[in-house]
Amino acid sequence: MRIPALFLAILALPAQAQDFPQTIPHKFGSAEIEAQPDRIATLDFAGADDLLALGVQPVLIRDWYGDYPRAVWPWAETLLEGTPDILRGDLNAEQVAAAAPDVILALWSGITDAEYAQLARIAPVVAVPEGVGDYALPWDERAVIAGRAIGREAEAQAQVDAIHQQLADIAAAHPEWQGKTAVTAASWDGTVGAYTSQDVRPQLLEQMGFVTPAEIDSRTDGNDFWVTLSHEDLSPLDADLLIWISSDGGFTEVESLVARPFLTAHTEGREVLLGKEMSGAFSHASLLSLPFLIDRLVPMIEAAFDDDPQTHADDR
Repeated sequence: MRIPALFLAILALPAQAQDFPQTIPHKFGSAEIEAQPDRIATLDFAGADDLLALGVQPVLIRDWYGDYPRAVWPWAETLLEGTPDILRGDLNAEQVAAAAPDVILALWSGITDAEYAQLARIAPVVAVPEGVGDYALPWDERAVIAGRAIGREAEAQAQVDAIHQQLADIAAAHPEWQGKTAVTAASWDGTVGAYTSQDVRPQLLEQMGFVTPAEIDSRTDGNDFWVTLSHEDLSPLDADLLIWISSDGGFTEVESLVARPFLTAHTEGREVLLGKEMSGAFSHASLLSLPFLIDRLVPMIEAAFDDDPQTHADDR
């Protein structure tokens, strides 16, 4: 797989020393890391990505979804050496302990108070900051905190800055996108809905110049990141750009939505359908997956705005 040139350029930057000990506060207390760790375990879903981007081989990673043998997706596969211990299913403190980590990353893991208490007896645990939801930590903050915990904060910040700059450059190169509305939607297991501006997917599109329709954000009901819609009324999805994601790469549910043919975004060809890998890259929102995603998404969006409903460059 081709590794994005942006990532290769950042990887080539010289490493900068970081002082230890480090104290990293989080919602359970704080992680006291006395020296730069050599053995890092990550309980984060998609946690291997940021470590590999920073040149670190984790001793334990957590399987999320996708059925990949080594629990990492194509953008990370070439960087993973060997097969680390893989935590599948429920959290298993004994398995974590057996990996003998120096530090445990749990920034996007959903660990409970009881699980934290178990893990903290094994090694310092870096959990989500106080006041932040279990899966609400923005991708860039997640990467920088992980970098700080392993002594590579400067490298993490450099990669975060490069991705933000790439998005700014895309916005500057496409002034026609500025202010246009964009919705990221999905249909699975009989449920159809869209992500609000609190989710990373619309946030990335906003950095390219798009805006999330107020109709989507106004429909939140106890879940800030996702709104469920009626199959009979998909009108809130009718934005200038409509992106559909698919966790398994299939589009049968989307194509069978009875109200979809009535959406102007559909009839005018301003839809982008993302398959398994592209949808996964959106969901992982990591230092590795975002350059993979952005490089491929831009031409798909350009094709959606080419005024020809018959052409597309997406994963259909």
